[in-house]
Amino acid sequence: MAEVVCLCNEVLDVDLREYLDSHPINSIDELREQASICNKCMQCQDLVEGEIYLARMRRQRAAGQF
Repeated sequence: MAEVVCLCNEVLDVDLREYLDSHPINSIDELREQASICNKCMQCQDLVEGEIYLARMRRQRAAGQF
């Protein structure tokens, strides 16, 4: 079941993960620049940064890097 990550923009965790898996975003600042997913409300920053970190780890594993 999907959970809301960002209350301001009603972003679901599965949508955020899908976006991060298809775009090489490495920081919340890059996410703000490239997508309208995140404005600077800061309420969900920890959750979003966690998802960015996990997506970065998935990309590294897929590339064979550890």
